[in-house]
Amino acid sequence: MSGGPWRGAGADWCRRSGVVDEQGAVMPFPREEVEAAAQRYATVRADIDAGRGMWADLAQFFTDDAVFIDPAWGRVEGIEEMKATVFGDAMDGFDGWSFPIDFVVIEGDDVVIKWRQLLGATRPDGTPYQQSGVSTLIYAGDGKFRYEEDILNMVHVLEDMRDSGELAKVTPVAMPPKHPNRDFSRPPA
Repeated sequence: MSGGPWRGAGADWCRRSGVVDEQGAVMPFPREEVEAAAQRYATVRADIDAGRGMWADLAQFFTDDAVFIDPAWGRVEGIEEMKATVFGDAMDGFDGWSFPIDFVVIEGDDVVIKWRQLLGATRPDGTPYQQSGVSTLIYAGDGKFRYEEDILNMVHVLEDMRDSGELAKVTPVAMPPKHPNRDFSRPPA
């Protein structure tokens, strides 16, 4: 797809998904299928940013046994735990924040989304407090992903939250565990 945040074309060196060709080689899902799922996911994220949804709306895009790697909460396994934490408690008190997507790249079953995190406050000069982030997802078929890893500089996030006054708005329930699981390994296909 050309234009907008979508970039990249299929590549023969991509991550393998479980679809088998005539010679028995494992192949990625069709690019059109992966792209359609990524577009739906991006649309729901944009709706959430616009106040037309909640983070829990993203759960529909993940398999029951999906793994989510959050920079603060660490490794979260399974859709129910994801709903309770990264799509639930972890977002409590972050009203007014948005996460616009800059671009999306698809290679085989891997989807990389480059986004920004904009805090719900602006600097004295009117510019937003913002940080750069990247999500890597692995497509699993049927419009769902089996893995997401979000990466952003948490020192930058905390500095901006402190300087903007946003840190004081974070509720105790949104605080990550004291010792999160930092295993970012991808689940087996």
